[in-house]
Amino acid sequence: AVAILHSQLSLGERYDTWRRLRRGDAKVVVGSRSTVFAPLPELGLIVVDEEHDGSYKHAEGVRYHARDVAVRLGELTASVVILGSATPALESYQATRDGHYHLLELPERVTARGRGGSHSIPLPSVRIVDMRTELRSGNRSLFSRALQRALDQTLAAKQQAILFLNRRGAASIVLCRDCGYVVSCVRCSSPLVLHLIPRAGNPTADSDTIMRCHTCGYRELPPVQCPRCWSSRIRHFGVGTQRVVEEMAMLFPEARVLRWDRDATGRKGSHDRLLQTFTNHEADVVVGTQMIAKGLDLPLVTLVGIVSADIGLHLPDFRAGERSFQLLAQVAGRAGRRDLGGQVILQSYTPDHYALQAAAGHDYGGFFREEIAFRAEAGYPPFGQFVRFITSSTDPARAQATAEGLAERVRAEIARLGLEDAYVIGPATAFAERVRNRYRWHLLLRADDVHPVLEALGPLPGWTVDVDPVNML
Repeated sequence: AVAILHSQLSLGERYDTWRRLRRGDAKVVVGSRSTVFAPLPELGLIVVDEEHDGSYKHAEGVRYHARDVAVRLGELTASVVILGSATPALESYQATRDGHYHLLELPERVTARGRGGSHSIPLPSVRIVDMRTELRSGNRSLFSRALQRALDQTLAAKQQAILFLNRRGAASIVLCRDCGYVVSCVRCSSPLVLHLIPRAGNPTADSDTIMRCHTCGYRELPPVQCPRCWSSRIRHFGVGTQRVVEEMAMLFPEARVLRWDRDATGRKGSHDRLLQTFTNHEADVVVGTQMIAKGLDLPLVTLVGIVSADIGLHLPDFRAGERSFQLLAQVAGRAGRRDLGGQVILQSYTPDHYALQAAAGHDYGGFFREEIAFRAEAGYPPFGQFVRFITSSTDPARAQATAEGLAERVRAEIARLGLEDAYVIGPATAFAERVRNRYRWHLLLRADDVHPVLEALGPLPGWTVDVDPVNML
């Protein structure tokens, strides 16, 4: 028997499943991050699929990384641990080079043929389009000319396409063109994102608009005039999945388009309904965020269009390039999963970036060599450890003073312990400086081994202490 564990189960369902596993009624459990703690009395195999995914890190309360817990659990129970990924985390791949893990490679994609047979199929071709050239040539559409031609050919052949953009909503900012005022959340430092909402009585039409904070959920109506200078020249800039759907409707009015993002999948069972609709070819194009990047095997998808490959690439996080490469490589892999073949159009304003070039060439090895050289030179993971200390307060001056005080303590402990490899970065305001009316400051400790410093510091009430953070923002 197979059991399932995930956060959408009720407490009663989770309790019943837990009891079944503990009694041995179910020998296999499939689930999300916390499943690594399931009470299997005769554990022999642990499989961590998409092991590179950042969601395996539990970032609230007791912080842990499910992949690392799985590896340790395998050691304690003498179980085999399989970490699976087409784009492994750099730490995991480096562990294979250091001899800690055994590397198994599947260099070709395989699909079924006939009764029990199989054969290899090539990876899709990837073309990078320089959107600066498109703009200079007069094309102001979200879609390059290459992507428009590819969409036209795909639709004419009665095949399907995926358009990927890792940003929800219709526009990323609402701005005054006279004074530059950007409408932001009253509780956070985040700009409000413009969303289209169905008009009452006509649920198929996205007509009305509302602004939402993607950090705390605050909402308000878009202003008619600028709150600062009273100008009426309020405009919205940037794009999201809803804007891509609009562009599709304008350029290809006959195409049947689905949107697949968090806003469209809020209700229970909505993922299954969207997948069934697309699998049954009741839609021609799906527009989505990272939800559609992994785990979908769609036979008729022969085209993937990456509307903007630059999103997330230039964030102030040393893992930004790695995350972008992984996400782009994964979403590109949705195309051409059968004998029909496939192609990927990748649009970017920084087409020469090594992460994009490697993703376009399906070249994990090339990306790894470039990225690992940077990590080694800087002493960043896997060649060292980080600890991120985060504090927050309703008073910005108090948050700053608290952060500066801890930074002095950490530096003093480093000097006392004589740790020449350790140093402090910061303190500074966090990337999201204010969240739910609390001002956030953070600092980083870098060392070959951070635990002597943490033990010397002791408990830190009021602080969030994140060892081996996956998110620096």
